[in-house]
Amino acid sequence: QVQLVESGGGLVQAGGSLRLSCAASGRTFSSYAMGWFRQAPGKEREFVVAIRWSGGSTYYADSVKGRFTISRDNAKNTVYLQMNSLKPEDTAVYYCASTGYYCSGYGCYAAAAEYDFWGQGTQVTVSS
Repeated sequence: QVQLVESGGGLVQAGGSLRLSCAASGRTFSSYAMGWFRQAPGKEREFVVAIRWSGGSTYYADSVKGRFTISRDNAKNTVYLQMNSLKPEDTAVYYCASTGYYCSGYGCYAAAAEYDFWGQGTQVTVSS
């Protein structure tokens, strides 16, 4: 089991920034990569970005490319999501997730079904 705890959500004005954190504990050695997903009211869960623990390869959704940056601290088993130039359409509950499976490319990392463990989510609200 891998336990994930997100933090850092909140209310921000459009154009502002937030930094989310996701701390992993438990059998973290079994985690191959971490992803961030988000879900807005009445919408399906949407892939945001993923990062591999080893090597740090990253995969971004087009909607956040150039505005969001994912990073990881292997020593702390923590992943960060720096969100800049936030827009009202970024409003959602943000979830981090862990996968223990090898992924060959973007399509795999973007699939929620590939992830074994999920955090409880943190609310991000961007006002216009």
